[in-house]
Amino acid sequence: MTTPLPATPAPTVPDTAPAPPGTAASLSVWPASARLASRGDVAVGGVSLVEAAERFGTPVYLLDEAEVRERCRTYLRSFPDTEVVYAAKAFLCRALLRWVREEGLGLDVCSAGELEFAVTTGFPPERIVLHGNAKSPDDLEAALRLGVGRIVIDSAWEIARLSALVPHGARQKVLVRVVPGVNAGGHAAIRTGTDGQKFGLSITDGSAQHAVARILDQPRLELVGLHCHIGSQISTAKPYLTALRRVVGLLAQIRHQHKIVLPELDLGGGHAVAYRPGETALDIPSLGARVRRELAASCAAAGLPVPRLTVEPGRALVGPAGVALYRVLAVKRTGERIFVAVDGGMSDNPRPALYGVRYAPRLVGRRSTAEPCTATVVGRHCEAGDVLAADVAMPGDIRPGDLVAVPVAGAYHLSMASSYNAVGRPPVVAVADGRARLLVRRESLADINGRDIGP
Repeated sequence: MTTPLPATPAPTVPDTAPAPPGTAASLSVWPASARLASRGDVAVGGVSLVEAAERFGTPVYLLDEAEVRERCRTYLRSFPDTEVVYAAKAFLCRALLRWVREEGLGLDVCSAGELEFAVTTGFPPERIVLHGNAKSPDDLEAALRLGVGRIVIDSAWEIARLSALVPHGARQKVLVRVVPGVNAGGHAAIRTGTDGQKFGLSITDGSAQHAVARILDQPRLELVGLHCHIGSQISTAKPYLTALRRVVGLLAQIRHQHKIVLPELDLGGGHAVAYRPGETALDIPSLGARVRRELAASCAAAGLPVPRLTVEPGRALVGPAGVALYRVLAVKRTGERIFVAVDGGMSDNPRPALYGVRYAPRLVGRRSTAEPCTATVVGRHCEAGDVLAADVAMPGDIRPGDLVAVPVAGAYHLSMASSYNAVGRPPVVAVADGRARLLVRRESLADINGRDIGP
């Protein structure tokens, strides 16, 4: 069934050439199930990428179920006696919710929409944490109606509003999101541990302490702990340890001022994954060991019991499990630059435009013997910034009709997608044990038009 696609050298070669495409090293950031196949094909979860593209069309996202499940288990092994909750903002669909629930994880949501989707899919609401820097009344009402386990207070105004919504005689468990003053993260847009950004309440200026005191005065709110999230794509443990020490310091201060010991500490997520061979991913087993050791030591020094720890991985669970497939529509040589235009783009992956992220796309479906060239893989949209991968190595004979695969595509692609230029969002296909099944269908023009009720 695997049919090779139908078979102009380019002037330049990348400064840092990737591993040769016929070697296992070239698949180092792919799902563990990825295998080189005949005629330039790659199989993921035992499924040929060429055959998946033929069956489901392109663009299409493949999600390796076994990879997601094993990453869940890695977290549970690395963080024993810890509540591991999946950050649903990375990517959300019903099948994925089932996988993480079956593996024993909780869930972190950021809106009434994500919350209702999860609960109506069967996720236990008591194992759900609701975040958000600006929760709407609908968000808070849905959380209370559905019985969400924890609500993270992110601003002072939420305290009175949430308290007023809690039914008489009931109490809602809450955490306070604090800003520990730690600068970490792969890009300025995803650094959330310092003052001067929209998330959380500062320890430095006393906002966090003031919020704690106000919550303790609300009989319908039960303060059970503190929360912090310092950023995303963090590749070393050190910033987490620094944040942890500062938050434990605040726990000690709260005990001293209010004579209470808070039993929970949520350290957030933001754990880095490698998008290209040679990049550094955060070592999760090492992180788990160091965080638990530091937590025990810090609490012992402060004379506190060790609180129940929560961590919130998102990207690190689903990012490396995803592969995006595109078909080449055009190849353009402009001066010394080569542009490879594909049938997707910023509508299904806005991250390069937002953060300048770098990927390692790969030709699949035929084995090229041409010398590599430096090319920029671009999308089909009417934006100069619609770039999927800038200055990457591609075969010098790349041409329309070729199939291009982009690994590490499971997080913050479709969850941030749009229907820009009335281009429907791609489908999501699960691959496992040599079988492929549709999880989310392709968005059609009828879907897009159906929202417009006319004049």
